[in-house]
Amino acid sequence: MKAMVLAAGIGKRLLPFTKDIPKPLIKVGAQTLLDRNIKKLFDVGISDIVINVSYLGDMIEKHLAQHYKDANITIIKEKCILGTGGGILNAIEHFDDEPFLLINADTYHEIPLTILPNNTQFAHLIGVSNPDHNIEGDFSIENKRVLISETTNALTFAGISIINPCIFKQSNLPKAPFDIWNYVLKDLIIQNKVTGEKADKLWIDVGSPERLSLAINADKEEN
Repeated sequence: MKAMVLAAGIGKRLLPFTKDIPKPLIKVGAQTLLDRNIKKLFDVGISDIVINVSYLGDMIEKHLAQHYKDANITIIKEKCILGTGGGILNAIEHFDDEPFLLINADTYHEIPLTILPNNTQFAHLIGVSNPDHNIEGDFSIENKRVLISETTNALTFAGISIINPCIFKQSNLPKAPFDIWNYVLKDLIIQNKVTGEKADKLWIDVGSPERLSLAINADKEEN
């Protein structure tokens, strides 16, 4: 199985930390967020990785060249940010119509990727208990099927999933930029086509200075 790491975001909410460094290269402890997530892919035997870059992308490209000389990493440069959905669609040819593991570069987590299936007909999502910044959640799971309530949902999307490229073969996709959640996954969830499971492990979306502090403190406790 191949994997894609989403690493093109600007990280506006993390300013001033992201003024001169892209969010994936922010260090938590001794490792960058990007390195932590690449290592988790290596740990489950995934070595064929696609990474999209845009904002300060040259810095990420240089980092990868220095630290992963022998790895099979393909870098996709986006002249302008395409969004999570647009970024995946832009790289879709690299997956040969086979399901791939998708992961965000900007999360600090201890979720074992071994819980993910090796295949999916459409999409399989990992959810976590709702953090304070997303108390209404993104989705719930019943009998392994993902559903979205009009009120409160039990889980927040962890940004970790198995994606079948076939879900991007829709004729009604908008012009980039667009995100995968609102323009691809939600419709499939409504059609009862998306599976999922809950991960009861540490997960922090490093999307603000406060949550960066949480990740740093969690790393100190871990080590």
